[in-house]
Amino acid sequence: MTQTIRFALLGLGNIGRNLLNVLEHRRDKIYSRYGLDFILTAACDSSGAALSDSGLDLAALRDLKLARRGAAELPGIGLAGMRAREVLQRAAYDLVVDASPTNLQDGEPGLSCLRDALTAGKHAVLANKGPLVLAYNELTRLAAAHNTKLFFSGTVAGGLPTVNLGVRDLAGSGVIRVEGIFNGTTNYILTRMEGEGLTYEEALRGAQEAGIVEPDPSLDVDGWDAASKLVIIANSVLQQPTRLNDLQVTGIRELTQQDLAAARAQGKVIKLLALAEARGDGYALSVRPTALPQEHILARTGLWDMGVVYETDYMGVISAVIEEKGPVPTSAAVLRDMINIYRD
Repeated sequence: MTQTIRFALLGLGNIGRNLLNVLEHRRDKIYSRYGLDFILTAACDSSGAALSDSGLDLAALRDLKLARRGAAELPGIGLAGMRAREVLQRAAYDLVVDASPTNLQDGEPGLSCLRDALTAGKHAVLANKGPLVLAYNELTRLAAAHNTKLFFSGTVAGGLPTVNLGVRDLAGSGVIRVEGIFNGTTNYILTRMEGEGLTYEEALRGAQEAGIVEPDPSLDVDGWDAASKLVIIANSVLQQPTRLNDLQVTGIRELTQQDLAAARAQGKVIKLLALAEARGDGYALSVRPTALPQEHILARTGLWDMGVVYETDYMGVISAVIEEKGPVPTSAAVLRDMINIYRD
């Protein structure tokens, strides 16, 4: 039996554009293996939107974005200036994919769009962390109330199945401790500082030249990106209602070669560690530079790596690491969620 799924895509930056590319290349395999045919009926970016009930041409839209043009420029179906909420009001869709930029202030425009979609009985897949960080409980309650699914495995360490490991694969066990390297940019910086003797400023410039840092790097280097991902883990895996201000967060700006040398002298390596430790009936949550023993799996992560370690009561210690050199694995994780919503 085959099923056609119409989806709307919010955001056509690196993640959204690469999702189009991955889906274009994998469409036949997805159809033959799962019986699923994903049809893009609406897409929006900062220029406006493009809508077509019969389906947008994925390759044409991808190539338009590669040429640094907007969805509103698609001939005949582009709509300049249309905002995301209006797109969902006008589009025919079964599933919304939110790949819009993360906004930790108010979660918009993604948060309002998700409220609308879930209330209308539509499924949702997120690459955007903002709505989950700010309104996880509200969104999951909405999904349950309207019998819809809300998947977000791509929000924590990109393609690494961090959320899936905790929610699905640790079912029936208790989590004692979670350790994570959830921010690739800071791991790149610290790895170069450790391996090449660079200063923080030199390593940051290298990360900027590699194209993995925003013009304002504060979200990464001050620890808030990793903290946002730990908030998602706390809410979804640990079932502890958590907001950003519940965490102790310290970034890497002040780290020096002297700090790294002192750790090295003790047989340790400094990493920006997201940590959840069981304390009484809950968990203590923090993000801070931490000296890990050199044999620790997260201490051995390299330039492009992220990872997670779950310590459990009955399943032992489970670790996973991903090498992720760009946004494509996150886009593939979004597609993974799209498939998993419907494959059962």
